Amino acid sequence: MTPRTTVRRLPERGSHDWDQIAAILDEALVCHVGFAGPGGAPVVIPTAHARAGTTLYLHGAPASRMLRTLGEGVEVCVTATLLDGLVLARSLFHHSLNYRSVVAFGRAADVRDLDEKRRALLAFAEHILRGRAAEVREPSIGELKATRVLALQLDEASAKLRTGPPIDDAEDLDLPVWAGVLPVALGIGTPVAETPGLPVPPSVRGARDAARFGRNMA
Repeated sequence: MTPRTTVRRLPERGSHDWDQIAAILDEALVCHVGFAGPGGAPVVIPTAHARAGTTLYLHGAPASRMLRTLGEGVEVCVTATLLDGLVLARSLFHHSLNYRSVVAFGRAADVRDLDEKRRALLAFAEHILRGRAAEVREPSIGELKATRVLALQLDEASAKLRTGPPIDDAEDLDLPVWAGVLPVALGIGTPVAETPGLPVPPSVRGARDAARFGRNMA
């Protein structure tokens, strides 16, 4: 816990439990990376991520403005959010969302070792779809050199969550207004094949069978 990761608004929803933080990062397919751009202007970029142990990896083209700026050692804030439900109360004021989120701070470092870079890229494939890395060609040396990978140590991170039903004022409980929670979940549609005639691989079948992504990169 640090001043930056201390949850001040509704602190009872905050958590510094590592397993909870890791699970949220593993389930989220997209994170948002915030940093100060040229001239100090704030910039927030959505991007893919992957976690291996206590390291969060970001990757992209070497020409990426985000990666170039982060590679200079600037402070970065990474967030990830999962939406679990729409919370519908009897009053407009108490409508809310059920969610799980993570905020992490730090400075990212370039990954120059090709073996670590390869492991990071395989972790990206596994994060998107478990089992996919074993079904495809691994990156070549040229592809590894053409990809920039940054590593952010998750030393300063916290989670914030809301669960449960709406919290209405006592005087509103008898109002004839429907209240409750509409669950929200990430779904998988029917695969659209780019290679007709080939069987659907296990990774894709597994994703279709899962009601929600479940990942563990630890």
